[in-house]
Amino acid sequence: MTKMLQTVHPKMEASKSVVIRIMLRCAVVASLLCVGARAQQGAVSHTEATHQAAPFGVVAYPDRPEQPKEVLDRGKAAYSVNCSFCHGADAAGGSVGPNLLRSEVVLRDVHGELILPIVHGARLAQGMPKIDLPDLTVADIAAWLHSLKTGGNMTPTEEINIVTGNAAAGKAAFDRRCGTCHSVNGDLKGFAAKFAQPMQMQQTWISPGVIKGPGMPELHVPPVTATVVSKGRKITGKLGAYDDFSVVITTADGVAHTVPLDNGVPRVVLHDPLKAHREMLPTLTDTEIHNITAYLESLR
Repeated sequence: MTKMLQTVHPKMEASKSVVIRIMLRCAVVASLLCVGARAQQGAVSHTEATHQAAPFGVVAYPDRPEQPKEVLDRGKAAYSVNCSFCHGADAAGGSVGPNLLRSEVVLRDVHGELILPIVHGARLAQGMPKIDLPDLTVADIAAWLHSLKTGGNMTPTEEINIVTGNAAAGKAAFDRRCGTCHSVNGDLKGFAAKFAQPMQMQQTWISPGVIKGPGMPELHVPPVTATVVSKGRKITGKLGAYDDFSVVITTADGVAHTVPLDNGVPRVVLHDPLKAHREMLPTLTDTEIHNITAYLESLR
């Protein structure tokens, strides 16, 4: 089970640097994600990003350690499914969302700790929908975004037609990948017709219930639940925070139970209805995604 990310805060420099950073911050607040965490005082540790020099009024893109290919591949796949619709396939901005490559949140973020609260609903009032992604998936997306160095002025990407696959090949891929649990004549009958745009449909068949917002149909997606036996008492309910030290389980009566953990004791048994989808995502190829989407769209 995904562990919770540990928050890493940048450290504040001397007062002069603080003034400059505040002025830089004011220059980029126009985009949705352009209000970053303030830097804290002191020297930057070796695990944090080192920023390159940049002209006044421009946030420099930091140098970062190179991430393993498997991390970047997972991040790219997760971004494509969950974020590209709003922020563009190359993260340079879309018809709805701002350019993430020049977002101060992304620039100041190190391991996903600044991006995570936004993904989990911190900016609902500003129009950023809550996305129910595991914390380490957000960290993978952050790593991929950090790998996309850029400079100068970026222009938003054009609207992308994602229905470019082969529907016949998509049927074969659907039968192979999805047919064990789903049927286009059963639970997925008329599935594509429920969505205003193919991208929404694609995001949903890959990760059901992750994206919520205007134009998205109401879907009943069972939550991840957990069971633990603590002090002779069996506790079962919706999984909340879960790390090496404790697990939070909310039972049917709405009570949240925090159970301390010591080297994995007591044992936590997880029940994830979407486990097959989560395991499939990193193995899906772009071709399979496009083909299955084309097949489902052909049945609209």
